[in-house]
Amino acid sequence: MQDIRAALGQRILIIDGAMGTMIQRHGLQEADYRGARFADWPSDLKGNNDLLCLTQPDIIKGIHLEYLEAGADIIETNTFNAQRVSLEDYGMQALAYELNVAAARVAKEAVAAYVAAHPDAINNTPWVAGAIGPLNKTLSLSPDVNNPGYRALSFDDAADAYGEQIKGLVDGGADLLLIETIFDTLNAKAAIFAIRRYFRETGRELPILISGTITDASGRTLSGQTLEAFYASVRHARPLSIGLNCALGAKEMRPHIEELSTIAECYTSAYPNAGLPNAMGEYDEHPADTAGFIEEWAKNGFLNIVGGCCGTTPDHIRHIAEHVRKLKPRPLPVVEPA
Repeated sequence: MQDIRAALGQRILIIDGAMGTMIQRHGLQEADYRGARFADWPSDLKGNNDLLCLTQPDIIKGIHLEYLEAGADIIETNTFNAQRVSLEDYGMQALAYELNVAAARVAKEAVAAYVAAHPDAINNTPWVAGAIGPLNKTLSLSPDVNNPGYRALSFDDAADAYGEQIKGLVDGGADLLLIETIFDTLNAKAAIFAIRRYFRETGRELPILISGTITDASGRTLSGQTLEAFYASVRHARPLSIGLNCALGAKEMRPHIEELSTIAECYTSAYPNAGLPNAMGEYDEHPADTAGFIEEWAKNGFLNIVGGCCGTTPDHIRHIAEHVRKLKPRPLPVVEPA
């Protein structure tokens, strides 16, 4: 497998698109989510997409393969909510480690199948990024407007939940660790702490990718930080890349990606939604339109890694890959110490 740092110096890498959007296309029902193993589970399981790595692994593998065929260099594991804090909604906290191992293995199987079908790709074997989502609870904000000092979760509990997830992803074979869709920087810090603790305890390190979420035109995260403040808060993790994903379409994300490209000492990434949702919560932006926006970013030297988030499909990724294939990646800047 090629070193990802060497690859980033040569070309713009493509990360995959939305997993949830593709799962929805299968029209799965409650029984599909349950499978035989969880047929008698006491709570509803429809919507627990991470569980499909155990009950419908062929569907998840097939989605990974579609993105690989579309040109993805990096595919994300189906583990956005696969830690015990979020899994508590389904009473499945005890499955956290198993789910992450299974998800990473399914993704690696997809990569192996892709390389077997494309022997010429052996020197550019795609990477599997262990997806570490933001949690369904925030460490910076109180869920009770009458008690602003209350927190639904402690930092230690968040870090322990992330630690279990990280171990599962690495044991399953993930090549990278991606902390993504960050709306609360303190949650991200818990994930960074858990990753660094795992590295220290095991003596093994993987590249870290970090991707935050600007929630609206204010240019701030949900917990109130500007983009520059967010970057300053996480740069101590020495990430391979820093970027943005979700919440905004490419058109709305552009000024923030431009700003990030001027302040980040590391590589930059972006995977926007397929535009903004319509009145029905669906995404209408055509693949060629998304790719057109992103091509302009690449021509201006904003990017090192690019792909899609909510609403994007293999068609979006194929168009993006075609539009940036011959464009040069953003060179790492020389940042003078303050």
